[in-house]
Amino acid sequence: MLEKFKTYKGYPLVRCGNIIYYGYMSDPYVTMVQILKTKKVDDEDYAEKVRVVLMNTDPSLNPLQACEKNAERECGLYEALDIAGVWLEKALK
Repeated sequence: MLEKFKTYKGYPLVRCGNIIYYGYMSDPYVTMVQILKTKKVDDEDYAEKVRVVLMNTDPSLNPLQACEKNAERECGLYEALDIAGVWLEKALK
């Protein structure tokens, strides 16, 4: 049975703890958004600081070689996903 993933702007989102992978693993690149710091608002946690990483999906690369671009930002999750989306679109062209 094929599992259905949540999507954002046409790409799947897969979350594992404080890390969100954005993109298709079958494509040459995906982005990873790591939530580094959160703030609590009305009993909900919201991202306050994130790291965005553009990763090559070539399985022959070690993890350090696979990371092609990264940045840390004081921003929320939507802004981080927008950065990740721009990087992903440019890398896949």
